[in-house]
Amino acid sequence: GFLLHTLAILSRSIGAGRIPLSNQFEFANAFAWGITFAFLVANQRWNMRGLGSFVTPLVFLIIGYAAMQSREIKALVPALQSNWLTFHVFTAVWSYGAFGVACGIAMLYLCYDRLSQRRKGALPKVEQLDQMIYRTITFGFLFLTIVILTGAIWAKQAWGYYWSWDPKETWALITWFIYAIYLHIRISKGWNGKKVAVFAVIGFVCVIFTFIGVNLLIPGLHSYA
Repeated sequence: GFLLHTLAILSRSIGAGRIPLSNQFEFANAFAWGITFAFLVANQRWNMRGLGSFVTPLVFLIIGYAAMQSREIKALVPALQSNWLTFHVFTAVWSYGAFGVACGIAMLYLCYDRLSQRRKGALPKVEQLDQMIYRTITFGFLFLTIVILTGAIWAKQAWGYYWSWDPKETWALITWFIYAIYLHIRISKGWNGKKVAVFAVIGFVCVIFTFIGVNLLIPGLHSYA
């Protein structure tokens, strides 16, 4: 499935003559690919039994959204004709992919007591899950920071200013602050447990809203994407 998904994205890129990251259909597919790739990496590194049950629905959610979008290949609008598009959107794919996996691990964490009774010895220790959430979010947060910085540079080039409080910019910043709060209370305060894991879920809900909700409910400069 992952290989076919990769080939489909490459085929779209060849057919369009550009990176397939310029509209909702293309980025949704890349978003789903990023979550799947991050899951495969996490599973390879940590042998996360049971994680697929929580990550797969997230991937299907994004793919389902992609299926509802227009697949028409159009010429790039002027604002997207920038090399910064590649950096901005690729880093978003890595960031969102990591956050999707962190959300899946957090949901596994929150359901741990119930699942551990059914699958004794088949799940990682709860302390390990907490550490996995932290490491995955740290990776995603680093790339989200790059997303915002490259987006600001791109905005300056496209519209003449670094920041306009466009709805998508604003929600990306809200998402950044949520994950920043998570890292702060995790590192400085030493907090862990279910209350902290909830931040990983809330953060990804904000990611989904930034990507889907803003486009559907709050039109702005990013509505074309």
